[in-house]
Amino acid sequence: MELIELLKKSLLFSGLADGDLAELATITVRRKFKKGEALFSEGDVATGFYLLVVGSIKLCRIAPDGREKVLHFVRAGETFAEAAFFGDGKYPAEARALEAGEVLYLPKQGFMELMARNPNFSLNLVISLSLMLRQFARQIEELSFADVTSRLASFLVRRADEKSTSYGGITYIDLGIKKGELASRLGTASETVSRTLRKLKDEGIIEVQGNRVVIHQMEKLQKLCERHE
Repeated sequence: MELIELLKKSLLFSGLADGDLAELATITVRRKFKKGEALFSEGDVATGFYLLVVGSIKLCRIAPDGREKVLHFVRAGETFAEAAFFGDGKYPAEARALEAGEVLYLPKQGFMELMARNPNFSLNLVISLSLMLRQFARQIEELSFADVTSRLASFLVRRADEKSTSYGGITYIDLGIKKGELASRLGTASETVSRTLRKLKDEGIIEVQGNRVVIHQMEKLQKLCERHE
């Protein structure tokens, strides 16, 4: 697929005219990555940002005690690491591939030059960062006020919205991550996630089949999203 068509799929660039996209394509580099590969590590000098074309990537930080905290799972069509353009100019987290795929790399220097010449790039970047802040604010709120069942239910509902298959009122979703990574995302322990999944299964709301979750009662799961401690 042509670079311009790939760039159009991103919210960050969706408002740009074809001429702007063509200019952006001149500085864009396509990069493939392998499962388990780190695109960058926490503290590395930020040389640019990325647009995920295909595959799965997690953004995470390592705590002093060695525990991993997953900040975000990047979906195809999303940009990430834009915030590294500001502050101390270093990547604030690690980006690691959960499966093989491809990204578009946009070098910092070239993009900053485009921003200086064309205010549309600056405006779109501000919008993208605002949406990112809203997303993290929602995540912080969940971790602060919602119990584990509510957090897990919210994750499953969002995952179903992103990618699922429905048949006869039953929804099938692929978690896409290991239970340990899911626990990190929810701010709890793996054992707690396993217990909560069993509880939801016993209540007839879901069924777990390996790395796949079958949602039998979506309405009940959605109601659990609203529950707080």
